[in-house]
Amino acid sequence: MITLSDIYIQYGNRILLDHITFVIGDKDKVGLVGRNGAGKSTLLKIISGNQRADEGNISMPSGSTIGFLHQEMNIPKGKTVMEETLTAFSEVRDIEQRLAQIHVDMETRTDYESDSYHKLIEDFSHYNDRFLLLGGDRMEAEAETVLKGLGFAQGDFSRLTDEFSGGWQMRIELAKMLLAKPDYLLLDEPTNHLDIESIIWLENFLAPYPGAVVLISHDKQFLDNVTNRTVEVELGKVFDYKAPYSKYLELRSERREKLESSFVNQQKVIAQREKTINRFMAKATKTKLAQSMQKQLNKMDRIELDEADTKAMRIQFPPAPRSGEIIVDAKGVSKIYGKLGVLKDIELKLDRGDRVAFVGQNGQGKTTLAKILINQITATGGEVKLGHNAKIGYYAQNQAEVLTSDMTLLETLEDGCPAEMRPRLRNILGAFLFSGEDADKKVSVLSGGERARLAMAALLLHPFNLLVLDEPTNHLDIISKDVLKQALLEYDGTLIVVSHDREFLTGLTDRTIEFRDQKLYDHLGDVNFFLEKRQMDNMREVELSKSNNFQQQQAVAVAPKVELSYEERKNLTRAISNAEKKVERLEEDIAKLETIMADPAFYMSPTAEKTMSQHRDKQAALEIAMEEWEAAQMTLEEAE
Repeated sequence: MITLSDIYIQYGNRILLDHITFVIGDKDKVGLVGRNGAGKSTLLKIISGNQRADEGNISMPSGSTIGFLHQEMNIPKGKTVMEETLTAFSEVRDIEQRLAQIHVDMETRTDYESDSYHKLIEDFSHYNDRFLLLGGDRMEAEAETVLKGLGFAQGDFSRLTDEFSGGWQMRIELAKMLLAKPDYLLLDEPTNHLDIESIIWLENFLAPYPGAVVLISHDKQFLDNVTNRTVEVELGKVFDYKAPYSKYLELRSERREKLESSFVNQQKVIAQREKTINRFMAKATKTKLAQSMQKQLNKMDRIELDEADTKAMRIQFPPAPRSGEIIVDAKGVSKIYGKLGVLKDIELKLDRGDRVAFVGQNGQGKTTLAKILINQITATGGEVKLGHNAKIGYYAQNQAEVLTSDMTLLETLEDGCPAEMRPRLRNILGAFLFSGEDADKKVSVLSGGERARLAMAALLLHPFNLLVLDEPTNHLDIISKDVLKQALLEYDGTLIVVSHDREFLTGLTDRTIEFRDQKLYDHLGDVNFFLEKRQMDNMREVELSKSNNFQQQQAVAVAPKVELSYEERKNLTRAISNAEKKVERLEEDIAKLETIMADPAFYMSPTAEKTMSQHRDKQAALEIAMEEWEAAQMTLEEAE
């Protein structure tokens, strides 16, 4: 285990970590949480040995290994992805050489009864066990599995690391760390730059990990699925909860209620004693007693409350101006970068008020299509038409990074601000937690989270009815993400959001569009329905493969019984329920449309063509929904 004892860190007049002590067990799965700037990343650096504490010490068993993923890592250039990944097995290479030497010694020595020979046998057993644990007999196979889990394609393995962006290079570093299997795995925002499927794969890898995992993340669902212990860093102290994140919130609320009650009571005691001291100081005969009381009061251990912890942004998007019925109509859109095809002949239509999530692996064209739709980049082929009175609000993936560094916060909002909004700019900054003199700060001194808040504030200066958000939760802490999500739920315009944050997307949209192999796959429902359907499709593919193999081996038309785990059965049952509700809803919609179409005067109506088009779309959606329901029902029945 790792023991941190009396760790103290101070920057200038600010005490970041105030004599904290806690222990990390050999198999603990710990989530480090707290406000931005509370000291979480500093704490990981201290544990990893990358930074020294001003006071205190850290102890761990000799020979323990630590892997530390942080945000400033550099990948060596000149190697292929696979070559660089296999450097994770440097310890395995060393063990191979050591085992070979021991093998030679055991063959040449004849002092079988000596203590040194017995020690040689023990060393061989120890190194051989370590060799197998690290996957020495299957290095390339494990490397391939991990790289694919993190989103790399087979063809990427032979490409040079130099060809990849910083986000993909971070995945290579993460792959190396996972393959090295250190005793203690320290991960600072490991889900940054990962898509949803890679995050789910990483969860499944980390949950049963044989060593300890300590991670920092703003992804609540990721924390819940991986950790079983939450350590909160607050006001220089640490508070340890033996629970995952969601349960920690409940326990923390209870602790703060008790703390606030104790704080109020202590303030009453302090006020009463100060009043008595002031009264005694006025009397010469009681001055000595007053001084004694003052010394006791000064020695009192004061209860502190973190005032900033309760602060949160206040976001309210302006009412959306009314747009045309169809706000986006894209037909035959393609995009090619050099020889790389990203989108091919895609079709997309958005009606007024649609709320759509773009999901899929990185590099599949989500950001590209978003930029094409708002006319920021040009498509290689096809056309995009925006509806009547379409007004666009756009938050780019790197929006916080493109702010002008030498401008003040106030100047940033004034730049391009409508005249009628200028008197409200300081109030807007205040709503985004920039108070008073903060308005005159330079953008260059802001943290990543503060830049994200400022960029979001600038977005509210103009009314819009088509809001396109590309990874809006990057750099936002959990509280800020919750505030943004609530504001988006209240927004009354058309919404397109690109995100890999499942908890953020849950319930936020009513359509999920998957980007895969240059095509779009449209799913009704939010991200959870999409993920359940994907899981069900994967299960069907596996079962179909098993069935085909069985039929090839035996000419007996007997369907194999499907063995489902409790979790698989639960997810399949939920998918069936969702499919049934979807079928019912579509049948109701079709019945209403057919009632309208039954009116003899219907075909003279100017909306007749639109209504018939809706009827055809609903009929097509019903056929798909019925197929999904039948497939899920069949899979469940086979397991009965």
